[in-house]
Amino acid sequence: MSIAYLQTPLGVASIEGDDDGIQKVTISNAPNPSTETPQCEVLQACVRQLKEYFEGRRQVFDLKLNPKGTEFQQRVWQELLLVPFGRTTSYLALSRQLGDEKAIRAVAAANGKNPIWLIVPCHRIIGSDGSLTGYAGGLWRKKWLIEFEKGGLQGSLF
Repeated sequence: MSIAYLQTPLGVASIEGDDDGIQKVTISNAPNPSTETPQCEVLQACVRQLKEYFEGRRQVFDLKLNPKGTEFQQRVWQELLLVPFGRTTSYLALSRQLGDEKAIRAVAAANGKNPIWLIVPCHRIIGSDGSLTGYAGGLWRKKWLIEFEKGGLQGSLF
């Protein structure tokens, strides 16, 4: 397993993976990330694509992903990948897409366990009433990402 770091407008992204794919991307306020170029091509591609995203040049990621989770979590995360850039959907709608609206709490829990920040876009899932509910990276980051993707932050990236 290799690790790479990237300074983003929202903090330091920590990217973990290997030739089998990206397993984990997290965000933190950690200072001074390592600027070494990762040796793993999968991590290099991820760093490059995240930079392009924050520069406003990428809306869709094309990366080999290998998140670890239960079969149900994997299904939820796959469904998250279908939510387009600049759009949001609700936990209820996501539950319905998965075939069981009664599973809304399980869907929300799986969404919250998403190990691949931003690339698997759990930030695009909101409450049925339009509220920003729950986000492991902090609601301010969720709000920032949604506004950025809708074009509201193009002039204030860095």
